[in-house]
Amino acid sequence: MILHWVAETLRTNAELAIFLALAVGFWVGSLRFGSFSLGAVTGTLLAGVIIGQLDITISPHVKSVFFIMFLFAVGFGVGPQFVRGLANDGFPQAIFAVVVSSLCLLCVYIAAAVSGYGPGMAEGLLAGSQTISASIGLATDALNRSGLAPEKIQSELNAIPVAYAVTYLFGTVGTGWILAFLGPKLLGVNLADECQRYEREMNIKPVNEDAEIAWHDYIMRAYKIVTPGLIAGKTVIEAEKTTHSRIFLEKLRRDGQIISFDDSTVLQVGDVVAVSGPHDALVYWSNHAEEVADRELLEISIETVDVVVTNKALDGRKLIDLSQASYARGIFINAIHRGSMNVDIPVFSQTALNRGDIVNITGSKQRVEAVIKEVGYADRPTNVTSMVLVGAGIFLGGLLGAIIIPVGGVPITLSTSGGALIAGLIFGWLRSVTPKLGNVPAASVWFMNSVGLNIFIAVVGIAAGPTFIKGLKEAGVGVFFWGIFASAVPMILAPLIGKYIFRFDPALNLGCCGGARTSTASVAMVADVAKSNVPMLGYTVPYAVSNTLLTMWGLVIVLLLS
Repeated sequence: MILHWVAETLRTNAELAIFLALAVGFWVGSLRFGSFSLGAVTGTLLAGVIIGQLDITISPHVKSVFFIMFLFAVGFGVGPQFVRGLANDGFPQAIFAVVVSSLCLLCVYIAAAVSGYGPGMAEGLLAGSQTISASIGLATDALNRSGLAPEKIQSELNAIPVAYAVTYLFGTVGTGWILAFLGPKLLGVNLADECQRYEREMNIKPVNEDAEIAWHDYIMRAYKIVTPGLIAGKTVIEAEKTTHSRIFLEKLRRDGQIISFDDSTVLQVGDVVAVSGPHDALVYWSNHAEEVADRELLEISIETVDVVVTNKALDGRKLIDLSQASYARGIFINAIHRGSMNVDIPVFSQTALNRGDIVNITGSKQRVEAVIKEVGYADRPTNVTSMVLVGAGIFLGGLLGAIIIPVGGVPITLSTSGGALIAGLIFGWLRSVTPKLGNVPAASVWFMNSVGLNIFIAVVGIAAGPTFIKGLKEAGVGVFFWGIFASAVPMILAPLIGKYIFRFDPALNLGCCGGARTSTASVAMVADVAKSNVPMLGYTVPYAVSNTLLTMWGLVIVLLLS
């Protein structure tokens, strides 16, 4: 009785079915069986299929909204690195997509030829195993113009959704499993380690920006001056020059009281000073003075912030000259990023600043504010998401993707979801160059990325649940196994082709494979295993090429088998 009531409630309130699929999917996905786990995406898909047996109807617009949000977040997160990598790997990735998508067509054709499938069943096999439902439209048009008898055309058209329903499930989850779990073994790499290496090389910040390491480049310590002739007897400015690195006296306690001082103040035995500077420089200082725990003296707010250079007077000025400015006192430069490629500029004394440079600095909050006032504006982390940026970005990207350009009767389009991905890449890159554009915090990116994708997957599973069982009964088990063949073979060969022929970076290889199969879910599973979004950097260019080719294959497979 209770189960019947729950089932009826889920049918009446379909939104509850989605959240149930998320809860069960994330829980199942987190379970580990030895070193193996399904992951959230696979767990949510399977939960959705089981819940879908209750015959729950969900508006397809729900799936579209969260999927487009997910793609924008993916693009936004990797935009700066994508622009940087495009110049190096864009063309090889496009050729790779042609090779892999052609391999997908070949496998479908072999399956159809060996099993004796007609063009309708073959197109359903193509659309389901390669998860490219857009190809059905071209195939339907090609069948209607094929010259076959009307009853034969209708028979072939009826076969398309059957084969599609049976093969789509493995086309989604199977492709993801192969790339995420078998792919690293085929490449002979630890994917998480490779992504961490790539993040270090490309200076990609982790999603969890609150995490810190024990080592800090710049620190502040309190020291009691106990030895005459070393630091005692020197002026403040002289004491600060006792090492080759820039160090600064921030506070001074004398005779138990914190007092004001200037560069000419002479330090005495018994003084306690708060000193800031590079870690190794303060280790040197500890050999000349006694480190003490003085909480009051060290109660100084320290801040690390990106400052965008907008002051015209600083354009072309060298760091060695700027270091003499009064507002530069107590300020340490960690990094300088420049230009549309977000290039890391070496921090040397002779390095010249340009307007538009983003300078990452560390110092006391008071000193940092002084620098910001003179240099430009601060790009501080925030918990508030700029919905103007997100909303406008998705809207403009969707408009771009909705444009259809017919070429030889074939509609070439990015689709609204592909447009959102491109918009995310562009806006993510623009935001790295012009921080005032707006911000999307890491937590918001995670929500749109993880929850957005899994709601999409949950709806796919719930919608596919009833048709999967029904289609399997109508078409037989054979088409299901041919679907496994058509999905698996290209994805087993693709990583090897990427490794040995195209020489892709191991951190990007599987992302390129997922893109060449236009399988966003599979790349998300790869990212889940890698604990990084780096594989997504290889996704976009192959996706744009294969999205067009795999759609065209709907026409081609009908022509080959009619």
